[in-house]
Amino acid sequence: MDAIILQILNGLDKGSAYALIALGLTLIFGTLGVVNFAHGALFMIGAFCAVTLSRLLSLSHEVEIPGEVDFLGNQATREQPYVYDIFGEAMGSSIIDWAVPLSILFAIPVMIAIGVIMERGLIKHFYKRPHADQILVTFGLAIVLQEIIKYYYGANPIPTPAPSAFTGSFDFGALIGFDPNTIIYPYWRLVYFAFAALIIGAVFAFLQFTTFGMVVRAGMADRETVGLLGINIDKRFTIMFGLAAAVAGLAGVMYTPINSPNYHMGMDFLVLSFVVVVVGGMGSLPGAVLAGFLLGILESFASMREVIAIIPGINQVIIYLVAIVILLTRPRGLMGRKGVMED
Repeated sequence: MDAIILQILNGLDKGSAYALIALGLTLIFGTLGVVNFAHGALFMIGAFCAVTLSRLLSLSHEVEIPGEVDFLGNQATREQPYVYDIFGEAMGSSIIDWAVPLSILFAIPVMIAIGVIMERGLIKHFYKRPHADQILVTFGLAIVLQEIIKYYYGANPIPTPAPSAFTGSFDFGALIGFDPNTIIYPYWRLVYFAFAALIIGAVFAFLQFTTFGMVVRAGMADRETVGLLGINIDKRFTIMFGLAAAVAGLAGVMYTPINSPNYHMGMDFLVLSFVVVVVGGMGSLPGAVLAGFLLGILESFASMREVIAIIPGINQVIIYLVAIVILLTRPRGLMGRKGVMED
């Protein structure tokens, strides 16, 4: 039982990342009808927003150490971050320690701006083009963004630690009645799952309970009719593209302590996320979230040593096998809508 619970936790962790990226993909497809293969790159850029802020906060200068000299008799110096000068050493140290969560505030405007520029500058010219054209141009854009990141940040992963308050592990087993130290799980992975649930809930609440969201949902169902009512639906869809980019970026920001950012991490998640979208049903937001967590849990169980010993390599293909089975039995996916990508 403890092994099962641990694999469910691992699955929820992976599923959180899949669900967040797939949610953004589905928002873009549902509103604009665009198959955006650059969405994984947005996840990567979000992760590097955390890297960038962490580096900015760590910028330092030399200061003298009163009463100390080096072995040559010269005045001893040390590197002191500029944030110490502004906020004091105690507060400055805390700010550097909490660089990843603080990157959320930095990433939101950056990702929205990138999303809007991407949509207005490139994507809008491919609205009425075949999906194959959309895939080719957005995949090319993803490669360009990937190479830009590689040029400025290098090819090696960049460790970006979580705040020290969340570096340990939580005795989850003791919480639910097992013996102590039976189920130990990293704090930050639990934080990531809670964060993903919060973002997913916020997106659904925004679409369900705000006037803006209601107009967007109406536009997704019948764009022409909403336009005839005098509503600038194109402007709202552009904003939704920016919000979808922000969702992907925030997923990347919070994932940095789990997987050190590297220039190809967007591609690593992109293919899996599209499988999630297809399994959930093209254009279905609940389907994307459900499929994300479902496939994350299945992948986690397939990664168990006992399972791999019986079927070697199953953990590498389980998601695709499940996708094949689901699409053979339910061609539109778990919660797909009739007519979506069926023309």
